[in-house]
Amino acid sequence: MVQQDNKEKQEVVSSPPTGMQVVWREFKKDKVAMFSLVALVITIVSIFIAAYFFIDQEEAMKISLRGKFAPPGADYWLGADVGGRDVFGQLIIGAKNSLLIAIVVTVITGAFGIFVGLVCGYFGGWIDNLFMRIIDFFITIPSTMLIIVVITVIPKYNAWAFIAIVSVFLWTGTARLVRSKSLSESRRDYVNASKTLGTNDFVILLKEVMPNISSILIVELTLNFAGNIGIETGLTFLGYGLPPETPSLGMLVSNSRSPLVIENYWWAWLPAALLILFLMLCINYVGQALRRSADARQRLG
Repeated sequence: MVQQDNKEKQEVVSSPPTGMQVVWREFKKDKVAMFSLVALVITIVSIFIAAYFFIDQEEAMKISLRGKFAPPGADYWLGADVGGRDVFGQLIIGAKNSLLIAIVVTVITGAFGIFVGLVCGYFGGWIDNLFMRIIDFFITIPSTMLIIVVITVIPKYNAWAFIAIVSVFLWTGTARLVRSKSLSESRRDYVNASKTLGTNDFVILLKEVMPNISSILIVELTLNFAGNIGIETGLTFLGYGLPPETPSLGMLVSNSRSPLVIENYWWAWLPAALLILFLMLCINYVGQALRRSADARQRLG
């Protein structure tokens, strides 16, 4: 009986850790990444709760010339901008819009890029050649400039049209990464064994190949999320993002283009700039921890 218990303990000790155990172990070692993860989740959840249940967008965007550049106080928690609009309300609504756009763009480009990458890497042949030439074309031309050109051509657009335009040009990086990973995975013995058994190709892709590269996909989508926030705020700052009537972090930061505002009315742009910086840092620290977890998982097999 004692020998059997010892044998079971040895098996438990020798069994490799699961993917979530590797991730949790990496976050426990990196206190900055753990703090970033907790702070990021709390911030995003708080923004969406406040935007949907406590902040009225029409009230936040109401113009009041008497409140022009009003400093932070009881009437305006974070002051007012050049139109007398509440900066705090715009910050919450704008952060919600920017995060929602980044999430939707990440999901769309991630899903399409993963699908194309898996199919190209697994099947190869003319499918791989076709999509690789398309990807090469998109990569050789600056995507930001193409987005600006398309937005300039379209006279009127809303947030969903902006998401569609951006998504068209941002799926190529994910597809290229997934294609290289699935290309190596599709040559492994377990895939050949499944093919010999007559398993459907798409079943192999979804249930065998994709789970084995899931750690890489999580890292890629996390870093893409941060990049998409930057793209939306950057384009809006330049005047090629969301329409002016739609609040966003980029619109608030665009107030900093005036030297007078930068010097005398810091509350009109600094909160949005600090929130963008905070989100970017947290997402990147979380992404770095996930990347180390993926590398550790690959070493452990």
